[in-house]
Amino acid sequence: MIEPEYSLIIEATEEHDYFGFYSPDLKGFTGIGHSVEDCIYKAKWGMIEHIALLKEQRLPVPSKNKNPKIIIQDEEK
Repeated sequence: MIEPEYSLIIEATEEHDYFGFYSPDLKGFTGIGHSVEDCIYKAKWGMIEHIALLKEQRLPVPSKNKNPKIIIQDEEK
């Protein structure tokens, strides 16, 4: 089961131990990791923090994705 409540896109870079990630559901949410697993772990906790910041700043919080997906792809140029 996918734990994050929002979709996540993980992009492999030319560096074999460097990945970027972002959520198309959460504007402004991005991060980096050293493996796919690292990205998923960081995204799970990062999304919680991101939502807390949105609430703290009284900004709109997107609805949870009923069918979140994790997509792993090559970095878009």
